[in-house]
Amino acid sequence: MDETLLALLAKDFPSAEAVSTEIINLHAILCLPKGTEYFFSDPHGEAEAFGHLLNTASGVIRDKIEGLFARSVPLAQREELSLLITQPETVLPARAGQPGFEDWCRIAIYQTVQVCRQLASKYTRSKVRKMMPARFAYILDELLHADTEENKEEYYAAIIDSITATGIAVGFLTELCALVRRCAVDRLHILGDIFDRGPHADEIIEQLMTFPDVDVQWGNHDIHWLGAYLGSPVCAASVVRLGISYNNFDLLEDGYGINLRALSMFAAQVYRHDPCTVFRPHLLDQNTYDPVDEALAAKMHKAIAVIQFKLEGQLYRRHPEYGMAERSLLERVDYRAGTLCTDGRTVPLQDRLFPTVDPADPLALTPEEQALMDTLTLSFTHSRALRRHFRFLFSHGGMYKICNGNLLYHGCIPMTADGAFDAVTLDGRRLSGRAYLDAVDRKLHDAFFGAPGSPAREDALDYIWYLWCGPRSPLFGKSKLSTFERYFTGDEALWQETLDPYYTFIEKRETCEKILAEFGLPPAGSHIVNGHVPVRAGEHPRKGDGLLYIIDGGISKAYHGRTGLGGYTLIFNSHHLALAEHRPFEEIRQNPAASAPKVQIVEPMPRRLRVADTDTGALLRGQIARLEELLAAYRGGLLPERG
Repeated sequence: MDETLLALLAKDFPSAEAVSTEIINLHAILCLPKGTEYFFSDPHGEAEAFGHLLNTASGVIRDKIEGLFARSVPLAQREELSLLITQPETVLPARAGQPGFEDWCRIAIYQTVQVCRQLASKYTRSKVRKMMPARFAYILDELLHADTEENKEEYYAAIIDSITATGIAVGFLTELCALVRRCAVDRLHILGDIFDRGPHADEIIEQLMTFPDVDVQWGNHDIHWLGAYLGSPVCAASVVRLGISYNNFDLLEDGYGINLRALSMFAAQVYRHDPCTVFRPHLLDQNTYDPVDEALAAKMHKAIAVIQFKLEGQLYRRHPEYGMAERSLLERVDYRAGTLCTDGRTVPLQDRLFPTVDPADPLALTPEEQALMDTLTLSFTHSRALRRHFRFLFSHGGMYKICNGNLLYHGCIPMTADGAFDAVTLDGRRLSGRAYLDAVDRKLHDAFFGAPGSPAREDALDYIWYLWCGPRSPLFGKSKLSTFERYFTGDEALWQETLDPYYTFIEKRETCEKILAEFGLPPAGSHIVNGHVPVRAGEHPRKGDGLLYIIDGGISKAYHGRTGLGGYTLIFNSHHLALAEHRPFEEIRQNPAASAPKVQIVEPMPRRLRVADTDTGALLRGQIARLEELLAAYRGGLLPERG
């Protein structure tokens, strides 16, 4: 290390003693057990279900309770303790009105502290202190670290008695339960698709923003919303269309402040004689703040869908290099005959009413449609909540991540029919594999940070649409998005969306080994963690002889018919890699006590992993090496000590 860097380091460690103390501290941290990592995928706006999975640590908290109290505490009390830790806001008010509440609080505090102590044992005391709420930090620290031998038993009991006697038991238990939940999750990985379908993507992001160590691998639905926020009219139209189709008016209007009044007035007028039958929204969730008449919602849905199809057709004209000209389906409609010509076939339309489409120029927006899109786009770009959330997603996100030997991404690595990495032209370069994902990452940064109105930024904004639904997009991974065909034709053969060959080849170990090698990872001890495609009922998420896991198990209610599940969570702790299979949240809501997931250990570690075995361990060893140089400089007289 050169003298300048040594001098900078010396500002934080001004003496040999200070350096020695830090070296000792870092060596000790290397010996701690590896923290538990959780991998979630495709929450799709299901904030309540996602919060449950997060708060229960996918069943790990319940396992800790069983390990501590299975032989000493009755089952009903263990179940109540589990509910208390995961849902204190529900359990405490219900208990508060019952006789003996103070005695119950004493027992609950004692038991919850035991659970917290076990979960916190993986961390340094300083790290646990940082997780504690300031108002109870001193009390929590004493309870967690006071021993229970004779000289401290009365002291320990006196603290708990004082908590109940002073009337702060409810607040204290609430904060203690939050600390337990925080200690159960050391690092959180989100494999994309936070947005769309479910009612509250905004609440999911708010939950993520409270975690000190979280990363996000962007999904095509996240990029979809990013394009809308950055001012892409076609993305804005598509986001609104999909939001209306799933009755997400609360998210659009209350969560993000998107003004839909102009759309409702336009649709009510232009489509007043059109029943818009096939555009009735999916009513999976009810709106709290902005209930909308279903018939009006259908008209709004059709109005914005037609605008989207016009805008995407215009985009395909601007970018023939995307190879998507055939997806400009408004240009393939015979408006007199009421038919669509696509894929070499001519099929009848089940909806033939297009009052805003000029057959001579079907992609042209009417003046009213243009004014509407100007209003909608402005709503997205001026949304403070979206700005805050996407700054977070950009600072914590990317196309992929390599962490502790695991490769994480949302969609796929595009492949050819013979199993090679597919080469895609982007900005004049032929790219494949990791280089392609790196270039996409840079392109998204051009869109986010580029100068408004510059050619590079406008090109990047258009490319976001390709990432949303392009045939060789690593975030989409299908031949097409058959939205138009599903709305306007009853021919299910035209609805088919063919998956990228990637999804066939990942069944083979050699393919997964090739992908890992492409990203610089050895097959031994490494894994690929993948989202995007829901694992269907009867299918196992384990692929490639255990090298790859697809963990989109269907948290979204929209997928429960296909998956029969409430999602998967992958858990990587110091002992093993485990897969948690969750029940649909509707079932859990009806019977909270029976919410424990089915957990399968899919790969035991050959020995218990320590911090030294992780990426953090490598960073700490580098810090130790630099500190040892500084220590040698002090002891050799090259730098004067200041302490």
